[in-house]
Amino acid sequence: MSADNDQEQAREQLIDLAAQFYDQFELGEIPHMSVPTRTKNNIEYDEEEEVWVYGDRESTRSANSVSGARKLLKAVYTIEFLADQLEEDRSSTLRELYYLSESWDNEEAQFTSQDESNSMVEDLEIVSGVTREDFHMRPEESGATIMGPLHLREQTRRGEREIHCQEDVGEGGYQIPNNPDTIDFLDCDADFILAVETGGMRDRLVENGFDEEYNALIVHLKGQPARATRRITKRLHDELDLPVTVFTDGDPWSYRIYGSVAYGSIKSAHLSEYLATPEAKFIGIQPADIVEYELPTDPLSDSDINALESELEDPRFQTDYWEEQIELQLDIEKKSEQQSLASHGLDFVTDTYLPERLGDMGVL
Repeated sequence: MSADNDQEQAREQLIDLAAQFYDQFELGEIPHMSVPTRTKNNIEYDEEEEVWVYGDRESTRSANSVSGARKLLKAVYTIEFLADQLEEDRSSTLRELYYLSESWDNEEAQFTSQDESNSMVEDLEIVSGVTREDFHMRPEESGATIMGPLHLREQTRRGEREIHCQEDVGEGGYQIPNNPDTIDFLDCDADFILAVETGGMRDRLVENGFDEEYNALIVHLKGQPARATRRITKRLHDELDLPVTVFTDGDPWSYRIYGSVAYGSIKSAHLSEYLATPEAKFIGIQPADIVEYELPTDPLSDSDINALESELEDPRFQTDYWEEQIELQLDIEKKSEQQSLASHGLDFVTDTYLPERLGDMGVL
């Protein structure tokens, strides 16, 4: 399907959603819209697909109350804005939507916070079955990048352009666009993907030529990865059959970064099949590495301990490997950063640590 057809289909689905309110009026029904309840209590771990999904609980936005009527009014105004945006082939950011509502003629339709406007876009994604990327809604720039032997073609407003993610980019790499589904993969000489949490470690790997020596696609997650980063990682895995490894700091919050790549997140559970890569493997920093390599550490805080204990109850981490690692970390009461590997020299991560770990995992 062409980009124009995708755009028109997205617009039609938005308009169909608004038409449902009209039909409800015509049938004498109170206008309403039902969406899954987006709370932790309504998130289920799909054992077969190995991703987070929403359960059966729903919340109803109904005009039978003042607050419900306001939500529906805001939904209608947002639908109109998004439909016009698609018709004009324009785009906007989530932040801009919040401020744009200040210009709407009905003050009751204006958003009181960006959290409210973000939540509205998520509601419309769920009930329409269209992603915000197809609404032409962009987050603020994530800056996530790819460096490695990948040749691709990207659809841009100025037409198509072909890019090699080593030869045609600087040291910063190829910046992942908001909607990675506008990309066609033309050729790839990579053997695997190494998704890296921090910018400092990403720069170390590039400076040391890790992508060239090991035919790796280095994907900079830039902390908690944006949807576009998770989407292109999944596409690279599914379409090019590339193993995915995730390299983070050794703390509970970084383990959750791995979890969002592999299993999805609560916030985007309605898109888990679109964003999550359950086959992704965690490469480190492991608690066992802290002990084996005597890495520089910081003590676990109370919030770290609580997070680790919570992860022991999290279905995503209920494996022998994770239970062993988390129990070890609780025992040693320490955490460590990726760049602590530099205590053994600037080349240790690329000459020793990663090759050994990738070999143990069967990637190299």
